[in-house]
Amino acid sequence: MATQHPTDQTSTTETNDATVDTAPITNTLERRNSLEKGLAHRPEKEELVERNILAGGPAAPALQEKQRELEKHMRADSLEKQLSNRPKPEDLIKEGILNGLSHKEGGRG
Repeated sequence: MATQHPTDQTSTTETNDATVDTAPITNTLERRNSLEKGLAHRPEKEELVERNILAGGPAAPALQEKQRELEKHMRADSLEKQLSNRPKPEDLIKEGILNGLSHKEGGRG
């Protein structure tokens, strides 16, 4: 005669000889099914690259971080070079490009 106790934390079945615990099996099956379902609906690598979730390109994943770091430093160097070649506000005022009042007042003109 088998009886189930719905108030127990784990799912058990009592028989005349022993108690059989089915909770771990059920949880394992549920986890496996959930994992399989999640993997079946997982986006493809190409979609993740298009959405900028994964980095694309021919570089190996181990090198991609170094590549990003190098690109960042190259952009910083380029920006620094461009800013150093930028005309001074006084020169722009003399050429009539910048309003002298806005520069003296601390505004951006």
